Amino acid sequence: MSSQRIARCGLCCALLAVSAWVSIPLGPVPFTLQTMVLAMLPGVLASRDAVMTVAVYLVLGIAGLPVFSNMMGGLGVIVGPTGGFLWGFLVGMVTAGTVSHIKGLPEPAREVFSRAALLVISYTFGTAQLMIVGSMALPAALAAAVLPFIVPDIVKMSVGTVLARAVARALPAPVQSR
Repeated sequence: MSSQRIARCGLCCALLAVSAWVSIPLGPVPFTLQTMVLAMLPGVLASRDAVMTVAVYLVLGIAGLPVFSNMMGGLGVIVGPTGGFLWGFLVGMVTAGTVSHIKGLPEPAREVFSRAALLVISYTFGTAQLMIVGSMALPAALAAAVLPFIVPDIVKMSVGTVLARAVARALPAPVQSR
């Protein structure tokens, strides 16, 4: 891996951590800027690098560094009521990378579908874990963890995608990993 790719991944991991620190509690799930940064990753990193960046972010948090919302870290966050969203970020990024390489779709459509897949997978994993760990029924979990966030998350994803385009234009193209 080139030093340029390592630096980009490290910077994106740091942005993901800082975006989690911008946290407004709204019940069991806080409002953060993570979805904005997650929307940027597929546009500024190669797919494998974007997945690796999210994986490193999760490992740092599991190791106890305060990279998650409310400056928290540790295994307890990952296995806690809202940890499913974090797992969803990783699985969602894998899916977003796959969708962003579908041939035959115009670039704007790939952006929309990849970011939508990332968001839906994060919501799915987050809701499922909130239901299991938080002992919540599906309607209550959706009301607490999804419905209040749909519009703000769409806005954050849109802003993140626009920012990714600007960054991608300003930087040399990332070296694609194989």
